[in-house]
Amino acid sequence: MRETDRTDATSGDALPGHGPGQGPDHETDVGEVSTVSRPLTGSLRPVVFWIGVVTAVVHIYLNTLGTMSELRVAALHFGLFGLLCALLYPLRPVAGRAARRWILAIDVVLGLLCLVTVGYLFLYEDAFYARGMTFNGWDWAMSLLALGLAMEFARRSSGWLIPVLILISMTYATLWGPWVSGVFHFAGLSGEVMMMRAYLTGDGLFGPIARISYSYVTMFILFGAFLVRSGAGDFIIDLARCAAGRFAGGPGLVAVFGSGLMGSISGSAVANTMSTGIITIPLMKRAGYRPRFAAGVEAAASTGGQIMPPIMGAGAFIMANYTLVPYVEIVALSVLPALIYFLSVGAFVRVEAIRLGLTAEAPKDGKRFGQVMREGWHFLLPIAVLVGLLIQGFTPTYAAGISMVAVVVASWLSKAPMGPRAVLEALAEGARIAATMAILLVAVGVVVAVIATTGIGNTFSQMIGSWAGGQLWVLLILVALASLVLGMGLPVTAAYAVLAPLSAPALNALMLENHVVQALADGAVPETLALTLGALLPDLGAALGEPMPLAQAEAVWAQVSALPGDFTAGLVDQFVDPVTISMTLLGAHLIIFWLSQDSNVTPPVCLTAFAAGAIAGTRPMPTGLSAWKIAKGLYIVPVLFAYTPLVTGSWPEQAEVFVFACFGVYAFAGLFQGCLESPMRWYERVGAGMAAALLLWPHGALAMHLSGLALLALLVGLTWRRKRRTRQNAAAT
Repeated sequence: MRETDRTDATSGDALPGHGPGQGPDHETDVGEVSTVSRPLTGSLRPVVFWIGVVTAVVHIYLNTLGTMSELRVAALHFGLFGLLCALLYPLRPVAGRAARRWILAIDVVLGLLCLVTVGYLFLYEDAFYARGMTFNGWDWAMSLLALGLAMEFARRSSGWLIPVLILISMTYATLWGPWVSGVFHFAGLSGEVMMMRAYLTGDGLFGPIARISYSYVTMFILFGAFLVRSGAGDFIIDLARCAAGRFAGGPGLVAVFGSGLMGSISGSAVANTMSTGIITIPLMKRAGYRPRFAAGVEAAASTGGQIMPPIMGAGAFIMANYTLVPYVEIVALSVLPALIYFLSVGAFVRVEAIRLGLTAEAPKDGKRFGQVMREGWHFLLPIAVLVGLLIQGFTPTYAAGISMVAVVVASWLSKAPMGPRAVLEALAEGARIAATMAILLVAVGVVVAVIATTGIGNTFSQMIGSWAGGQLWVLLILVALASLVLGMGLPVTAAYAVLAPLSAPALNALMLENHVVQALADGAVPETLALTLGALLPDLGAALGEPMPLAQAEAVWAQVSALPGDFTAGLVDQFVDPVTISMTLLGAHLIIFWLSQDSNVTPPVCLTAFAAGAIAGTRPMPTGLSAWKIAKGLYIVPVLFAYTPLVTGSWPEQAEVFVFACFGVYAFAGLFQGCLESPMRWYERVGAGMAAALLLWPHGALAMHLSGLALLALLVGLTWRRKRRTRQNAAAT
């Protein structure tokens, strides 16, 4: 591939108003949802460009230096991105110049009406409170208009699911909730109260989700746009080729390494696929990988960008709001799980290369590591600035703003320094990328507000908890199915935002019970609590406070939890320390967030696999199945979150889980591909499955994990010896 072609594909060096590859009728995915964008031609092109620039500048100012109230910033965020979304995505695609002009005129009016709803809130918010928070005709008109516009722009960007969810949730709270019997009965609220909460207070459209959107999400998307525009994409690909290109199956490892690095700054799985896949998929095909496997590797690796710190597809910011765990701590705890995932994808790549007999080959057109670092070391400076500011305690939004400046300054050390034009292009492109996600999160805020207002989240959580019958593994399957269904119509971040308040309480409760059972098994019961329980349950005798088998500990907890509710209400807090309780809640949210990623690679709706298949020239569904197989880490790691101290434990405990999990996913890849250092016989494949189970078994003791490691080492030795003999025989022949 020519260097200029690669720059066009990865660096985002686009003309004003156009993103990379953003041409007429181009099907794009901004925020994981495929939609048809409007051709930006004629006078519309600079208009969209400058609106994007203004939108980005306003957000940078308000997130770093501004002092406007959160409600007004969220409203302005909706107005500006609503206008941008109206111009980027037409009401409906039509043929004919006259029809397109009429549609454009309607879209311009709708975009300006977004700003009108914002202006009304700015001008009449105080008057609304002065008259005792009672609605008048204009309040009704503007609140309905704002809600309708949010639903319409969400429909354009992600389909009908979000508007339908908003209609169901709002009518449930006002109309048909009182008519529902059973656990989902709700007394109901007036339409005035619900519209007030949706528009004029910080609960609905302009609530916590919108605040996350205008601050963390937008600022980090802009930061990623600056990095890509500065040429960091080229540096990442070159660095990946230097690091992995000379190993067996090197081009596949380049895809894994490059997609992980690119995803850490882009936060979009499909955008990651399109930017890196256009380079890595042809490389893998030329190296000898089958096209479908090459596309599956790129899709699976790009999906990992959503879980790769520091951006994590904006999920870390919403998670911080839900769990009250600092963003920096979430990012730090997500590093090891993300590495396990990428190592699992890399294991599939390496094993497949050995199975196909692909040899290590240095890329003829590649650069040496020293040359790459000399030409691009300055791209690491903004990342260092960002991490340093976060560690020093600065807010993520402020750190992102300063890091954008660092990108520009660092680019002056390169052969293509960013001037005023490049800065404006980065601002416009970042705003364009953020537009769809901004509207989606604003609209989802209404659904989240209804969940909180009606208490349906706790009801749903209790319901699925009862379906699980107290079994955490059953609950994990239910959450995985729910996330897959929800992910068919929503971006993964929006799907997580909706699913988390519904299922996190049940997951958290069962995970805390596991901690209690483990404490009973270890005999770690406070003396006063043991005496109290012994008095209430004399048949327990002296068992409390002494180590016991896990099955016995489960039986003891079943007896204890059957005591009256007034006694057991705070019982978990006496068994589990506050830090573990907080980390367990984070683990529950990480499970939901990771499982929400599976729609990217799971048929029938697997947008990342579709994008990779388009590059590789393969059929969508078989490509999706290949990506689903390679991305098995999306299911393995949540199990580790649930049953191991990967999040809740100390650093030594986390490191132990990480090391054994790395060997476990390698054995897992060998089981699926039927190969380790050489193709395996059937009984060796069974052994690989046993080794994977022993290494990944959640409740396994150290001896079990070491047994799995020894079995894997034996299999590797046998297959390596067979490969060596084959080579010797071939040489002799």
